[in-house]
Amino acid sequence: MNIDTLIKNRKVYDDISIYQALKMMDVEKSKVLFVFNYDEDFISILTIGDIQRAIIREHSLSTKISEILDKHKIIATCDEEIEEIKAKNPKGIIFTGGPNSAYLEDSPSISKEIFEIGVPILGICYGHQIMSHVLGGVVRKGNTTEKEYGKTAITYQQSKLFEGITTNTVWMSHTDLVDTVAPGFEIIAHTEDCPVAAVENKEKNLYGVQFHPEVEHCLEGDKILRNFLYNICNVSGDWTTDSFINDKIKQLKETIGDKKVLCALSGGVDSSVAAVLVHKAIGDNLTCVFVDHGLLRKNEGDDVERIFRNTFDMNLIRVNAEDRFLGKLKGVTEPEAKRKIIGEEFIRVFEEESNKLGKMDFLVQGTIYTDIVESGLGGESATIKSHHNVGGLPEDVDFQIVEPLKELFKDEVRKIGLELGIEDKLIFRHPFPGPGLGIRVIGEVTKEKCDILREADAIYMDELRKAGLYREIWQAFATLPDVKTVGVMGDERTYAYLVGLRAVSSSDGMTSDWYKIPYDVLEKIANRIVNEVDGANRVVYDITSKPPGTIEWE
Repeated sequence: MNIDTLIKNRKVYDDISIYQALKMMDVEKSKVLFVFNYDEDFISILTIGDIQRAIIREHSLSTKISEILDKHKIIATCDEEIEEIKAKNPKGIIFTGGPNSAYLEDSPSISKEIFEIGVPILGICYGHQIMSHVLGGVVRKGNTTEKEYGKTAITYQQSKLFEGITTNTVWMSHTDLVDTVAPGFEIIAHTEDCPVAAVENKEKNLYGVQFHPEVEHCLEGDKILRNFLYNICNVSGDWTTDSFINDKIKQLKETIGDKKVLCALSGGVDSSVAAVLVHKAIGDNLTCVFVDHGLLRKNEGDDVERIFRNTFDMNLIRVNAEDRFLGKLKGVTEPEAKRKIIGEEFIRVFEEESNKLGKMDFLVQGTIYTDIVESGLGGESATIKSHHNVGGLPEDVDFQIVEPLKELFKDEVRKIGLELGIEDKLIFRHPFPGPGLGIRVIGEVTKEKCDILREADAIYMDELRKAGLYREIWQAFATLPDVKTVGVMGDERTYAYLVGLRAVSSSDGMTSDWYKIPYDVLEKIANRIVNEVDGANRVVYDITSKPPGTIEWE
């Protein structure tokens, strides 16, 4: 299937997304070429190997590129379309990929012809290794001391790729390494355990880096990508996010017409931006249904009703369904089962409200790209966890689904929201999962546990704001494990719940590091929780990064 056919035969209601393109083309096990089309500037990203892991890396990379160039549009096609890419005269090509070994015969590879196109190429991690292997270098498995994971000190040599770089910390994740560079290449960076951490071929404008400049924890990684895009590929980067808004509104008008639309409004950033975007397109033909499932943060239900009914003048229906959801969750402890139950109940509530309102044709959801990737792509890609916007939906829904934000990461959604005029307080609210406290209460969900967690979380957020840390932290929340501990309060023995605190720094949610909250702030938070929250007597702080952990506990 070529690009033109793919575009003409779209089966979605807005821009085609990567995971849908993969399903349409049945290429879970093959190479996939992701093309970022920037009007006259054209940068190709070739992901090679295991699709899910490759896409996680690819979209982290694309997010960085879209931040740098201030533009974001995606088309997907297979590796046999290289001839078509040549005809489009790309400004540059970037290779990235999954955990394969370039030297094995059955590993995914690339054609040598791509290096003859005559445009700059940057290979990242496996892309660096496969480029070296194909062009005559030697790639081998590293020994115990040569494997590198996480933050790593690096030494740079002079190169256009590293112009203006003043730090020396990168993010490594590799077992294999380039042992001998390909003819025409020179080493331009090394670490203590990786002698070939970066290479360049000045004559052909070919570059390779073993580390990941696209992840947040690679210091000045965005500068490295900026150098490649602006100084080596000579792209212009003259597009702005309002083009996304205008294009999306136009698409929504064309797709929906004068039909009726129901919006799943939670009050979180994603569903709020989706709701305002669709409202701008179709006005009063949108009805927002806010399901208060009893799994929200403290006072959140009242805040949602006030903001969207009064400030944005939307048609809003609030459904108080706490008893219904808690009843369905009674006795359920497995996190995936809880997600599925919550997702299905959401849809059932919407169907019931739709029947009261008359014919409703579309359902708007605030699905973003992280939801899709973590829910798995089928084939050999493992599901990290399902999301009620994706894998948790029952198969027999009566709506056509509209997901206007599904190509975007959280930081991109926030940018769009600000341009739409949504207030800062809502836009910069920390991410909150669709299943809400249903997955922050570990194990069986009860009203008592939710009330304890709501109070603890409210204290946590209050102290972070007082300390000026809330906006610095990408996501913070309290969680309630199904664990009780012994304590002493007022000379009496207590046996109450343990409260877990989590705070991370990230830019897109695909990788994250635990946030170093000052000890005095942690002390205030812990003291307030154990003194003010009935049912809690102990507080712990989670210092796990992602990977290996996920941000949420369930």
